[in-house]
Amino acid sequence: MLAIPFPNIDPAIFTLSLGDFSFSLRWYALAYIVGLVLGWRYVAWMMKRPALWRGEPPMAPAEAEELLTWMVVGVILGGRLGFVLFYQPGYYLANPAQIPAIWNGGMSFHGGFVGVIAGIVAWSRARGRPMMEVGDAVACAAPIGLLLGRVANFINAELWGRTSDLPWAVIFPNGGPEPRHPSQLYEAALEGALLFVVMWALATRRGWLKTPGAMIGVFLVGYGLARCLVELVRQPDAFLQTEANPLGLAWQWGATSGLTMGQILSVPMIAIGIAVLAAARRGRWAREAA
Repeated sequence: MLAIPFPNIDPAIFTLSLGDFSFSLRWYALAYIVGLVLGWRYVAWMMKRPALWRGEPPMAPAEAEELLTWMVVGVILGGRLGFVLFYQPGYYLANPAQIPAIWNGGMSFHGGFVGVIAGIVAWSRARGRPMMEVGDAVACAAPIGLLLGRVANFINAELWGRTSDLPWAVIFPNGGPEPRHPSQLYEAALEGALLFVVMWALATRRGWLKTPGAMIGVFLVGYGLARCLVELVRQPDAFLQTEANPLGLAWQWGATSGLTMGQILSVPMIAIGIAVLAAARRGRWAREAA
């Protein structure tokens, strides 16, 4: 069977040791940092181009940095609480002291997404800015972080896919001897690169930023579809696996049929995204851009 050996990449870029104390900068942390910084600069870039918007941009370029701070807090709190509530509530209910231990891993995209929404809403209300237009700008930048985060997942050899006999299947060091789908790279390509290009074209070439809420809807639908598609080949959560549920499906009908937790959380995103797009086309939030 053809397979690609996993590349020998250390998850830690470097480690500094001082006595009993050591600090490691890991690729995953760097992906978060670089993704947030690039997203901030992209949002600031959009704010410098009034032609992209219907009227004035929703905020000054310098305010993008302040918004970033609110979003960082939202990503960390929402991502961690989302993982605790969506994926392992029983464990953390029994071990509440482990909830803040994000250095041990465990972040949920959907939880982080809710945290970002909360940060956008709070900041927009505090500064009197049009919330939907601010959200459109952030939505355009979000695929940058998704791309980098999924590549970091691959480097960490985590969240790999189901077994596969495809020639580009990868033998992950902690995934057993069988080749597996590099589902992290599929997600990087779909949720990250492809979604960014589509949203960039709609925003800069088709003028969709002139319709408040439209880019939020595109992101919700695009991410939800991409995530649902990749979940078909991604290894479901191991802690849900039982003898009666060998695939670890969160909602099961039959021995091998059902939905993963990622799909369950993504389907509502698609539905909400379609509703937001429909409302945007009707001019639901146009008054904010007047």
